[in-house]
Amino acid sequence: MPSTPYRARISALGSYVPPRLLTNDDLSKMVDTTDEWIRTRTGIAERHLVEPGMATSDMAVAAARACLAERGFDPARLRMLILATVTPDMMFPSTACLVQQKLGAEKCWGFDLSAACSGFLYALTTGAQMIAAGVIEHVLVIGADTMSSIIDYQDRATCVLFGDGAGAVLLERAEPGDENGFLDFVHQIEGEGAAYLYMPAGGSRCPASQETVAKRMHYVHQEGQQVFKYAIRKMYELCKEILDRNRITPDQLDCFIPHQANQRIITATGERLGLDPEKIIINIGRYGNTTAGTIPLAMAEARRRGLLRPGSLVLLAAVGAGYTAGATLLRWSV
Repeated sequence: MPSTPYRARISALGSYVPPRLLTNDDLSKMVDTTDEWIRTRTGIAERHLVEPGMATSDMAVAAARACLAERGFDPARLRMLILATVTPDMMFPSTACLVQQKLGAEKCWGFDLSAACSGFLYALTTGAQMIAAGVIEHVLVIGADTMSSIIDYQDRATCVLFGDGAGAVLLERAEPGDENGFLDFVHQIEGEGAAYLYMPAGGSRCPASQETVAKRMHYVHQEGQQVFKYAIRKMYELCKEILDRNRITPDQLDCFIPHQANQRIITATGERLGLDPEKIIINIGRYGNTTAGTIPLAMAEARRRGLLRPGSLVLLAAVGAGYTAGATLLRWSV
């Protein structure tokens, strides 16, 4: 084991969204809602949905292949894969196993990580720490969710919010003297939040039955106001904590990439931190909340906008069911 930790850096990025669109006007024909109602409260205009028969592993593989191709990295060289998702293809085996096989990463080990909307951040930290420990040189981190598979399209409170999508990054050991890469993280869970955003049935406490299906218990249930109030407070608190701890002022940031749950949450966080609105990535309008997929999809958006260049100082943040929450500080590498 090394006497000093290695630094992990992002060396490639890939993303995938299915081509099928579900617009607000489409939803207005399914539930009692309007385009104006959805846009005003969430900022969402449309979201992408998989075709029947497409699963989380399929989107994850598409994003992973795009990521690895960008780096020219042979999947046979991979030694670790972490897949953040709350919509696995099945309860077991892990979807990471299915992705590993489809990629042809024969010498790779890995696992699924379940932290809802914070999943991608948690997976990034886990992968970065494996590299820091010196036990591995490359980690493929994927965030992918097929939220349409667990959404009740008769429930206006949830069906307007979510979409399907995936993103992946390749982490690798930085060269000595390279100051780009992961700088710090802060994560937190607060279990009292489990009562406000959850899927009631399908686990060991409430296995699937005719009754659970009839009662629509295999869909996402959310108390929106509770989740909104927590997210708007916690995202700000953790961002401020990590910036203060590293003696970084908001004006020093080149880009803020938050989880895309609600445009009002993102805007309020940015205003409280005193961030330049031009440095805040908001793409929820085109994708909705893709859960573990939002941050890598937003990374791709930031790169297209020219906000991610080698050396760019970037703040990531997320809040999700559980509650889970986190913030990560890094210098962009590619």
